[in-house]
Amino acid sequence: MTNKITQIAEPAVVSGPGDGGRKGSHVAARIREMIIQDELPPGAPVRERALSERLQVSRTPLREAIKILSAEGLVEVQPHRGAVVANPSNEELRGLVELLGVLEAYAGELACRHRTEADLQELRLLQNEMEQAFARDDRLGYFRCNQAIHVRIVRASRNRSLIQHHEVANARLYRARYICNLRTRRWTSALQEHEEILEALEARDEARIASILRNHVLRAWDKMVVMLEEAAAEPKRNAS
Repeated sequence: MTNKITQIAEPAVVSGPGDGGRKGSHVAARIREMIIQDELPPGAPVRERALSERLQVSRTPLREAIKILSAEGLVEVQPHRGAVVANPSNEELRGLVELLGVLEAYAGELACRHRTEADLQELRLLQNEMEQAFARDDRLGYFRCNQAIHVRIVRASRNRSLIQHHEVANARLYRARYICNLRTRRWTSALQEHEEILEALEARDEARIASILRNHVLRAWDKMVVMLEEAAAEPKRNAS
């Protein structure tokens, strides 16, 4: 029987001390999913009472969760308005994509030096899961495996500062990448690129993996803009 990794990595969060911090992290994860799936669209208010009732949590972990999401850039806390879901411009997203490409390219180089056989085995399992999700047209499963692979490679760099900066940039791009994953038609090429990334990591080929990862992240940018514009226009078309 093939072993499976059932827990797919989400963007990491910074929590407070003790059980309250852990519960806040859990609530933040649930709100994050609501944001990326447009249950809380960009610019929407984050209403504490409504969320507290919906998620069946008290105000304390909910406020901790809002602090976490604010630190990630997914939520903005505004004077006299409270918290609202962030609505970054395409220019901001472009800057984050460029930063992510550089971070992942460098992480790939370091991972070639420091990765273990256990790292490779874990990545292979995730690659297999992603291929299975592709075969059954499971876009959400594919997306989560895809994200988990990138996170695992960055963690294999063993560079804590790099990992932390990647977590922040990736969290702020999470919704945009999720939307584009639902609409993209480049599944096959992306799957092949992931295979090439793993081959370079196995061979400890730093130059090759850096080039693939940088281009892998940046290549999708123009398509991402088009897809985000299409997604933003749909509610207006449906209302007309």
